[in-house]
Amino acid sequence: MTDRARVALVTGASSGIGLAIAHRLTQAGYRVALHSRVSSVAGLQAAATLAGAHYFQADLLDDAARRELIHQVIAHYGRLDVLVNNAGESSVIPHDDLLAATPDIWHRLYELHVVAPWQLIALGEPYLRAASTDEHPASVLNISSHAGVRPKGASIPYAASKAALNHVTRLLAKTLGPGIRVNAIAPGLVDTPLTENWSDIRAQWIREAPMRRSASPKDIADVALMLTESTYLTGEVMMVDGGMNLL
Repeated sequence: MTDRARVALVTGASSGIGLAIAHRLTQAGYRVALHSRVSSVAGLQAAATLAGAHYFQADLLDDAARRELIHQVIAHYGRLDVLVNNAGESSVIPHDDLLAATPDIWHRLYELHVVAPWQLIALGEPYLRAASTDEHPASVLNISSHAGVRPKGASIPYAASKAALNHVTRLLAKTLGPGIRVNAIAPGLVDTPLTENWSDIRAQWIREAPMRRSASPKDIADVALMLTESTYLTGEVMMVDGGMNLL
């Protein structure tokens, strides 16, 4: 197979970080399976503009939908070389408002940020392993958060779910090597549709972070490509927050 034939599934890829990663991987020669939770005109339009791309819809909160997503990707492409677990959401809850962080919110965020990535990795493992070579080991990339490393974030359930994803990343890197590498990116504030109204947080980032700005989706996508193309890195949770973690 040529590099052009390699296939990457990117969840949550209709906008923001996921879409930027899909673009970057396409530029590097991957055929990209773009996913979103709800049927997305943006996802369809993005797939139409990316060579070799195809759009898939699935609600990752549903176990059967996760299984069907992997089935559809394999049925369409016949292989899977890269899995990028990017799909996620956030609930803004003050950390000291304990009752506002209801069990339903905890369950939803853990299902989406921990259980769903785990299930997709487990379902995708046979195909990732089959596609893996010494020259191009298969790659799993989990998109975590600065809040999963530092005691910050939009809410405690969100931060805790991302911390769990970081530990799952390390555990699976140890378990799935050498044929499958598993890494994570922990972005800080990124300029996406989700954060466009976070003016106070953005002002803080510009004021305090050593790089004096928030990240663009391209900043994250560039690191994603590096981790995807590496033949050796595994078990890393890479902070991409303009140095805010140093404070």
